[in-house]
Amino acid sequence: MASLCLIRFSKDVLRPSNLIRGSLRAACLPLHQTKVEYCVWHNGDLLQTGSTSQIISSRNAGFFTRLTAEELWSGVTGVSNQGKKRGRGRNIRGRIVDLNRGQRLGEGRVPMVWPGLTVSPTKGSEYQKLRELEPNPNREEKLLAARVKTNKGRFKISSLERGWSGARFPGMSIGPPDPINDYTFEGFDSRVLEYKMVANVTGNMGKRMRASVMVVTGNGNGLAGFAVAKAPLGRTAIRKAKNKAAQRLLYVERYNNHTVYHNMYNKEQQTALYIEKAAAGAGLRCHRVIKTICEVIGIKDLKVKVEGSARNYQNITKALFDALRNQETHQDLADRLKLNVVEYQNNMENVPIVVARPTTGTVTKDQKPQDENLDFDNLYYNGRVPYKKPKKIPFFQKQKPYKKKWFQLYKSRNQADARRERCVLGIEPSAKELSKRNLPLK
Repeated sequence: MASLCLIRFSKDVLRPSNLIRGSLRAACLPLHQTKVEYCVWHNGDLLQTGSTSQIISSRNAGFFTRLTAEELWSGVTGVSNQGKKRGRGRNIRGRIVDLNRGQRLGEGRVPMVWPGLTVSPTKGSEYQKLRELEPNPNREEKLLAARVKTNKGRFKISSLERGWSGARFPGMSIGPPDPINDYTFEGFDSRVLEYKMVANVTGNMGKRMRASVMVVTGNGNGLAGFAVAKAPLGRTAIRKAKNKAAQRLLYVERYNNHTVYHNMYNKEQQTALYIEKAAAGAGLRCHRVIKTICEVIGIKDLKVKVEGSARNYQNITKALFDALRNQETHQDLADRLKLNVVEYQNNMENVPIVVARPTTGTVTKDQKPQDENLDFDNLYYNGRVPYKKPKKIPFFQKQKPYKKKWFQLYKSRNQADARRERCVLGIEPSAKELSKRNLPLK
């Protein structure tokens, strides 16, 4: 900090510089000498002019330079422990303003060109010179606008990019993995399945906190993989897990590109999954972790029941990928049992349709395996059957008026739906066609 004094003498002064030095030494201030022009006046008349040394007081360290910005703000907006217990200072953090927001290194109130800092040191074959630019009248307004913009609140995320619980990482999309050499993961998307803090207590380092992240990545066309990574910083752990998952890709077979081939059962430690195939348009009725994985893989219709530990996301993910990797296609089943695989569909009036035939021949009725469970719904459950809660019957169905009305409508039940299907299949003419037929001939 510098101070500049204008001294007017009332009598002759031979050595004014010594007087200035003595007065400033008495104030115990650090001195810096610079050559400056001076003049001596006596009763309004100019007596002498010349050059001498100007004494400037400066302080390189002070109250504002010893403390950090956080310490200064805590002194202004701080609340004592007793005040915190009584609920004071709840909105203190909203009053703190980052005064460095919007500023750039090398730019101040007076715009200057600093070679090597704000501009390139050279321009062509010539060196840039330090020079002053024209003042910017809108600088203060832009700084205030930048500070107000950053203090509006939490950064909002679009609804399509949010996770399971708002702005938290689990369930959030983090983009495709990083490219490997010349290969870029086009069409891939990565989702965070688990984000938690873990600690490792050591004898010399104490408690070491790290972020543990599990990420699944896939292209939505049957190719997917997952991985778990740890790092001191959360962003670093997410990047490591995403790139590691891209190196562990697995291709999942899908039936008609919308569901699995058959029902499955798999267990990982204390977590058991009962996976059931679903018809087209049924959607995903399952745990949110399984739903996110199916969206990344490209499975659109599935029903999964989780038994045991439903909060261990790593076991759920491992059990699901293990079951999808070990599923058997219709052709593999036909080759293993030497039997034709037949499917009954409700939309085709339950007409048997052969979906796979054995490649090396079939077996006769007497040669079919006796110890094999040929019930397709329970073929891959390993002797287990998932518990299905019985449908609760409404109380009014047990009343006599309801039974009487149902008996009257019994003979005409489902006739409207059956006639609509016959009209669609062309077996029976529709009402519009019948009205055309009843028109008189021209």
